[in-house]
Amino acid sequence: MAAGGAASPRVVYAGTPAFAVPALDALMAAGYTVVAVYTQPDRPAGRGRQPRPSAVKAAARHHGLTVEQPERLGEAAAQERLAAYHPDVMVVAAYGLILPRAVLAIPARGCLNLHASLLPRWRGAAPIQRAIEAGDTETGVCLMEMEPGLDTGPVVAVRSTPIGSEDTGATIHDRLAGLGAGLLVDTLGDWLAGECPATPQASTGMTHAGKISADEARIDWQRSAVEIERRIRAFDPWPVVRCQRGEERLKVWQAGTVSDGAASAAPGTVVAVGDHGIDVQTGDGLLRLQRVQAPGGRAQPVADFLRGHPVYAGEILH
Repeated sequence: MAAGGAASPRVVYAGTPAFAVPALDALMAAGYTVVAVYTQPDRPAGRGRQPRPSAVKAAARHHGLTVEQPERLGEAAAQERLAAYHPDVMVVAAYGLILPRAVLAIPARGCLNLHASLLPRWRGAAPIQRAIEAGDTETGVCLMEMEPGLDTGPVVAVRSTPIGSEDTGATIHDRLAGLGAGLLVDTLGDWLAGECPATPQASTGMTHAGKISADEARIDWQRSAVEIERRIRAFDPWPVVRCQRGEERLKVWQAGTVSDGAASAAPGTVVAVGDHGIDVQTGDGLLRLQRVQAPGGRAQPVADFLRGHPVYAGEILH
């Protein structure tokens, strides 16, 4: 089936954050007929807490597409409006709203979801962060046929990528957004033509990627250096791992592990300071803080930070 022209399928696209923008751009570049874009309502943001459009809304407006922003899709009026677009398929990527069974039944060919994990591992809201936090060495994107369960539908296509030792939530996010866009346009036509059958997910290996909360960003020094370092990378760019140094909150953007084994001091104790970093005892091993941010300041290497914020061995971080 050709992407453009009279035979072009009618696509409704649903997404909200930046992750979902490359896939929308790819659909447009491939010539698909996107009859409407669904995204979450504008939310307050910034210091002024003024309503701000989502990244997908901005992209849709750039392409001159019709934008719909219902608060939810459970009401009959919202479902009737969606049905009025007569979609052949609804493509969903990080939309953030639940699609009721009645909505899943509206598109003639069904709904496809672009999900940022290797299903069935990491079903749920935060698959990128949870994969890094758990120490996974690989992740990827799945194009999945949607059903009422949470990320339980059969998988149409997959692309994978390694998670390197320096990868962060930001680098994996951007990589998977690009991979997902390519996977979607390379697969959608064949799937619509019935030439790309879906495969049921494995019945084992399921894990849940729970939503990230800001409270999780507080360092628990009783944990191992390896665990804390993974969380630092996973929570970049949000919510950013932090600790307390006296009355000040210190954000930690980059760290490394120095050693494992028996503790030489109480967890949270600064045991060494230098331009190389600030070494802090954890429940197992030393964590070397390498890039930090003081309140009101910018993220900077420890060598620069120390010039204006002296840190001494024996200090306790909380």
